[in-house]
Amino acid sequence: MPIVALDVADRRAAQVVVSRLGDACGFYKVGLELFAAEGPEIVHWLRDAGKLVFVDLKLHDIPNTVRGAARSVARHGASLLTVHASGGSAMVRAAVEGAQEGATAAVGGSAPRGGCGILGVTILTSMDAAGISEAWGREPANVTTEVVRLAGLVHGGGGAGIVCSGHEAAAVQAAFGTGLGLLVPGIRLPGGDAHDQRRVMTPRAAADAGARWLILGRAVTGAADPVAAMATVTASLAGAV
Repeated sequence: MPIVALDVADRRAAQVVVSRLGDACGFYKVGLELFAAEGPEIVHWLRDAGKLVFVDLKLHDIPNTVRGAARSVARHGASLLTVHASGGSAMVRAAVEGAQEGATAAVGGSAPRGGCGILGVTILTSMDAAGISEAWGREPANVTTEVVRLAGLVHGGGGAGIVCSGHEAAAVQAAFGTGLGLLVPGIRLPGGDAHDQRRVMTPRAAADAGARWLILGRAVTGAADPVAAMATVTASLAGAV
C-alpha cells in the first residue's frame, strides 16, 4: 500500500499536497517536522479528510515513557506508529500495549479499524555499512544481518512490522514469513534521484520483495504532476508478487 510522506513544515504546506493528490492517495505519513509543528491536530485533520495516517516519530526511550507516548498517538487516530527496534523487545511490547490502550480510548471514536500498529525501525535507509560502523563503533557483519537481528526484537515484542529497505525485505520475510509486515521507505521511480537515501528501490521491486507498505516522498510530492506520479506507482504495483 503506497503512503505519501508529508515531509513539510506546517499544516498549510500539508494541505497543498493533500489537495493536489485528492483521491489519488488515501494514506499519509506525518513525520517529526510536521508533528512537532502541528501536534496531534494534523492527525485529526487528515482523519477528518478521510485519510489514514502513519505517525513516524521513531520513539526510543524507557518502556514506560514509550508506552505513554504510543497511547497518546493511538488515541488521536493513527493507523501506524514507529519506534526504534534498537530500544529492545520490552520497549516494543510497551508501545504495543500503549497503542492498544489508546485505540480503545480514541478521541471521538477516531480509532481506525485494526487499531494502531507498532512498527520497529531497523536501520535508516540513509545509512550504509560505513555509517553503521561509525555510529555503533564496530563493524557489523552486514546490513542485512543487522536488520534481521533487529526484526527479531520487534517480533519478540509483538510489533506489527518493521521498517527496512527493500534490499533487506526478502531476508526478513524468509526469517519471519508474514509475521511481520514490511514498510519500505527510500522508494524511487525508475531513473529517479536517490537524494539523501543510500538504499533505494523501485515500487515494483519492493513489493515483489515482500513490502506491505511503501513510503513515497519526493518521487511524488516533488513531481511536476503528483497525480501522474501516483498513477505510475499504482500501475507499477499492478500484478506485483
